[in-house]
Amino acid sequence: MCLISFAWQPGTPTPLRLMGNRDEFHVRPTAPLAQWKDNPAIIGGRDLEAGGSWLAAKRGGVVAALTNVRDLQLSVPPGAPSRGELVANALKCDDINAWLTELGQGGALRYAGFNLLVATPQRMWHLHRGRDRLALSEVAPGVHGLSNADLNSPWPKLLHVRSALEHTLFQEGPVQAWTHIVQRAMQNPQEAAVEELPDTGVGLELERQLSAAFIVGERYGTRATSWLTLDAQGNIDISEQRFGPLGRFEGETTLALPSDSLVSAP
Repeated sequence: MCLISFAWQPGTPTPLRLMGNRDEFHVRPTAPLAQWKDNPAIIGGRDLEAGGSWLAAKRGGVVAALTNVRDLQLSVPPGAPSRGELVANALKCDDINAWLTELGQGGALRYAGFNLLVATPQRMWHLHRGRDRLALSEVAPGVHGLSNADLNSPWPKLLHVRSALEHTLFQEGPVQAWTHIVQRAMQNPQEAAVEELPDTGVGLELERQLSAAFIVGERYGTRATSWLTLDAQGNIDISEQRFGPLGRFEGETTLALPSDSLVSAP
């Protein structure tokens, strides 16, 4: 993914609410949100070129999400594996903390830059692999944003979607209302003002295009908006809206992943 906003509230009935956008080239082959045939305990979208994912969940209450770090000065090892495999591996490993610790102690350096979020109903981790630091930490309770830098780096689109999610936590009404408010922010195609842009080394024109929460393009753009909730019992609800070139709507899927089975949500 390239933009995520999430509320981490351990000890409450709904520890995690998360929404994010996946930006990618439209020609890259992708499978929509579904149960994985080679691992039926997992649901998520899937990159058919490298086999990984950007957001997926496992029966029993485990969620993993990934953003790339955009930094042209970050050294990438030759033959670096796809970063999307980190999401798949997080959901397949038997000891999440030990696996993340190994990555945080140097194993992550074999990849290009990334941010990895992994959550259970009780704990949430953030692993950052950037140019200047490799760090594993537990996420503090609160509302956070993540794009293509570090956690809560104040990029304009990150601030906007994080503010939208913060606003929903004080709203009365049905719990589903949070998705509509945050979705409007996530699907906003407005670009940031020049003076607000980060400098990631890609040039002003591309920096402006990438500053929109929802990127509209013929070759590259936002291909999915996804949102999920993880409750205290480990039950997960996840939805995905898909888009084609120039933002053309291509479908929506919603699945429920109870802690002990997989069924389609009504």
